[in-house]
This record gives sequence, structure tokens and C-alpha cells, in this order.
Amino acid sequence: MTAIVGLVHQGTVYIGGDSAGASGWSLTVRADSKVFHNNGYLFGFTTSFRMGQLIRYSLKPPKPVGDIERFMATRFIDTVRECLKAGGWARRDSEREEGGTFLVGVKGRLFTVHDDYQVAEAADGYAAVGVGDEIALGALFATAQSRMAPQRRVETALRAAERFSAGVRGPFVCLSQPPGVIAGG
Repeated sequence: MTAIVGLVHQGTVYIGGDSAGASGWSLTVRADSKVFHNNGYLFGFTTSFRMGQLIRYSLKPPKPVGDIERFMATRFIDTVRECLKAGGWARRDSEREEGGTFLVGVKGRLFTVHDDYQVAEAADGYAAVGVGDEIALGALFATAQSRMAPQRRVETALRAAERFSAGVRGPFVCLSQPPGVIAGG
């Protein structure tokens, strides 16, 4: 249960997230953020706080090289898979490996990583994941032609998701990353 929202504006990636930790009908407002920087990458996760902790504290993301889409789908994902396996998070079902879902910003681009490790980049320049994703996407679409600042658009999308989804709660965290940040190491 969550809402993670990302968008790209003039080469800067913005990712925002809520603070809900939900299990069934129980909800805890968490102090640990679902949105963070790691070695030149900007992340926002859903699925599991454990997965997010592994990406935040154990993942050593590699420096992007060559075609960024190819890099993300291969070398980056291979590194994520190894991190999640080592941390005991990755799952295998019918010979298919699964992880979790998160947004990642790097080199001025926004990608969604799905639980089957596919990497997607939305043509619209924005994305959302979690239980509040459709509501947040509607808000991002509705504000796309406005003069609203990008951080405000992210926050508006999160507020809409909080208003209409039982699994989304503030406070909200929104971070940005300009395209010039050197990723990986």
C-alpha cells in the first residue's frame, strides 16, 4: 500500500512518496522514507520496506554506461537482483524470479522497475506505482499543461491519492535529482 510518484521536468527527475506502512486493515505512518538517493540514483519504492532497505543500504548501483535503456535492463537489473537475493528478498515461483516495484531516476530519466524486473520508461515523462498509482496518474495528467512547479505536481498527485485511497498517507517526501549528477561508482 503506497503511492510513489515520479516525473521528469527539464532534465530533472522528481520522485515523491507517502509514509504509509500497511498490512491488511492496519496502517502505520512510518518515519523511514520510501524516497531516497543512493550513489547518484534517485529511488522511490513500494512492495516492501525490507526491499527498500536493501536498495537503500546494500545496493551498490553501477555507473551507467552506453545506451541507458540497455544498461538499465541488463547491468543495473543484474545488480539489483543480486542485492535482493543476497538480502533474502528475491522470490522464485515456477522457475521465475520476482523482486518488487520501484521508480528510479538516473541521468535525467525516470524508469519503473516492476516485480518481474522489467524496466519501463513512460512516454509521458511521469509514472506512479503502488495502490494509489491510478489516482496519482490522473492528477499528473490533469496538471501536465499547467504552469505548476514539478514538485507541486508530485505533491498534488500524492494528495489526490491520499484523499481517494485508504492505503496512502502523508507526510509526503519529494526529492529531486538534476541530470548532471554522476551516478554509480
